Amino acid sequence: MIPLFDNNPSRRTPWVNYTLILLNVLVFVWEFRLGAALEPTIRQFGLVPAHFWRETGMVRWLPVLTSMFLHGGTVHLLSNVLALWFFGGSVEDRLGHLRYLLFYLLCGVEAALAHLYLNPTSSIPTVGANGAISGVLAAYLIMFPRALVYTLIPLLIWVEVVGIPAVIYFGVWFLSQFFNDFFALSADTLQARGGVAWWAHVGGFGTGIVLVWFFRYMSQWRNAEGD
Repeated sequence: MIPLFDNNPSRRTPWVNYTLILLNVLVFVWEFRLGAALEPTIRQFGLVPAHFWRETGMVRWLPVLTSMFLHGGTVHLLSNVLALWFFGGSVEDRLGHLRYLLFYLLCGVEAALAHLYLNPTSSIPTVGANGAISGVLAAYLIMFPRALVYTLIPLLIWVEVVGIPAVIYFGVWFLSQFFNDFFALSADTLQARGGVAWWAHVGGFGTGIVLVWFFRYMSQWRNAEGD
């Protein structure tokens, strides 16, 4: 399912969301230009659980943040950028610029922690903004459950554009992530899956559901105070 647009237009320009998209694209261009230096760079700035638990001090936390802006390929980047483009603006519109940025980063950090705790001995670097974006999707679902997500659905020899209620669209997405996680663990293949940190997706989604209530309250309170 490829989202095209929704029926929930933003009231103000989502500058933070645009900046996050631009940063992800620029970092990917930088990755592309690294050539042979790409692999050691990914190991340095990607999230490697075994390295995290072996290191001490604040330095081990750097990859938790830097890994959120690295991507493993063009498809990986495009899927994340598209999700931010279609859903992030509405969430930023409701939360406000600074609260949206903090929300995004916190979801990404919590998603990384979920991956670290569930896969502590892996020496394979994980990259991507999937955890943070999963939190954004969760926030969209909570705040706009009645929105229609117009989605491109490929069928056998043609494609169809269908308006899917947000609660169904994201419900299907979350279930697909959950079952991917469940089968990965039950088959003892989580380590073999390498950089596909499925539990980070679920961790980010769950964090988004919890945090959005707090951030919505803060937003409403600040608005009442004249922010």
